[in-house]
Amino acid sequence: MINLERINELARKSKTVGLTEEEKDEQALLRAEYIASVRRNLKAQLNNIDIQEKDGTITNLGEKYGDQLP
Repeated sequence: MINLERINELARKSKTVGLTEEEKDEQALLRAEYIASVRRNLKAQLNNIDIQEKDGTITNLGEKYGDQLP
């Protein structure tokens, strides 16, 4: 589970008093985990979207574009 409260706490602290090297490392790790989570959620949403083309065929966006997402 991503701890958004801790991410925000570190962001506020970095703007006011600065972060220690350990806190900078923690912040980078938390941000990377958050971005990975957002990407996983986006891929899951795309996998559940089907579009009906003009010719009547159904195209799943996850199958069509899934490999192109980072």
